Amino acid sequence: MNATVAIIGRPNVGKSTLFNRLVGKRLALVDDTPGVTRDRRPGEARLGDLRFTIVDTAGLEDADNASLAGRMRKQTEEAIADADVVLFVIDARAGVTPLDAHFAEVARKIARPVILLANKAEGRAGEPGVYESYGLGLGDPVPFSAEHGEGLSELYDRLREIFDATEAEQGEADEAETDIVLDPELDEDEEEEDLTGTAERPLRIAVAGRPNAGKSTLINKLLGEDRLLTGPEAGITRDSISVDWEWRERHVKLFDTAGMRRKARVQEKLEKLSVADALRAIKFAEVVVVTLDAQIPFEKQDLQIIDLVVREGRALVIAFNKWDTIEDRNEAWTEIKYKAERYLNQVRGVAMVPISATTGYGLDKLMEAVFDAYKMWNARVSTARLNRWLEGVVAHHPPPAVAGRRIKLRYLTQAKARPPHFVVFCSRPEQLPEAYLRYLVNGIRETFKLPGTPIRLSFRKGENPYANKAKKRR
Repeated sequence: MNATVAIIGRPNVGKSTLFNRLVGKRLALVDDTPGVTRDRRPGEARLGDLRFTIVDTAGLEDADNASLAGRMRKQTEEAIADADVVLFVIDARAGVTPLDAHFAEVARKIARPVILLANKAEGRAGEPGVYESYGLGLGDPVPFSAEHGEGLSELYDRLREIFDATEAEQGEADEAETDIVLDPELDEDEEEEDLTGTAERPLRIAVAGRPNAGKSTLINKLLGEDRLLTGPEAGITRDSISVDWEWRERHVKLFDTAGMRRKARVQEKLEKLSVADALRAIKFAEVVVVTLDAQIPFEKQDLQIIDLVVREGRALVIAFNKWDTIEDRNEAWTEIKYKAERYLNQVRGVAMVPISATTGYGLDKLMEAVFDAYKMWNARVSTARLNRWLEGVVAHHPPPAVAGRRIKLRYLTQAKARPPHFVVFCSRPEQLPEAYLRYLVNGIRETFKLPGTPIRLSFRKGENPYANKAKKRR
């Protein structure tokens, strides 16, 4: 059974700590500040022999629907609607608060099983809160400690009982459906359809940028639903949230990341954790879409984020969001291309796509650019082609002489892809000027059609490693 379990409760009762405990990794941000989690975050949980999807949610607050807290609550309500089981968490040390009682009344009306967890129940300080929680009308509470792992066995027993009962009901439903199948050939065709289009390993795409650049709005528009929390407030996203999606029968995993401000401005511990989470998402992505505000593109922080992506060696696509707000688009695009040539020498020819995350303008072109960038990121060039090109380079523009002695470039090969990494065997590599290195990189990029892809070029001292083998064959 592929069950989904949602964790709900008021802010700061330990929902994210419980999520991390069940997932077995520190995926969700945890801090003493209430309201750290804002979006719903799914994860693959393990508890004994049970395997299920666990969903961390924002703290339930009684607030206006239009406010940030109200929009966070809506995300939690959608997680509850999609769940098979709900874990209602309270803080046993704080006891049952009026907010707990209010949302317990809501939980009692949920048409799915609810398990009450009295968290932070370790020691005597939590005992009164555990007894008090019986009054919430959600059945017997599970004394629990997400921090120390106490109460996991009882939680396992409760979940096992629910899962077994659900599987039994599902089995009866399947038997009933089998009884009314009139055409077995039709049923076989349906089974064949289900087997087709098996999901391959999804392409990992991280969406990064400054705060309020429209990253979450972009992902929501791609998905066609309000999956991520958005709004006019800057810095809404804190966790890096992953979402599975399919575009033109291609499977994709999208990562929404927190907006990254200049390092000097990041003072609070929580923002530092958010930025670290965003950096981790970039590091493990294959393609990074850096989202810029088309009204103020190429701010210093934009360039630093792009440089970070290049240094990490990820495939890069730049999206200029809020294009629908630009009046003279031809003039704006001319200015953007001029600045790109000036500021982005390290990824010359990088794909740039004007988009509007609110209207959906340019999103198909953006995804086409993403898959093209991924293809170039995986590109391999044969050694024969590389060395023919190197011979022409040395003949037309040899390396400069250093102290009266010319540096000899003897051999060029590609060591690996993702990103393309080339190795040059030469004499005195330590004395090769930086300018000539950039000349070689730009030549490789232009000749072998690798625009916008981070290219690594290493130098090793020595002869052609295959020269002796060739002589022996003769």
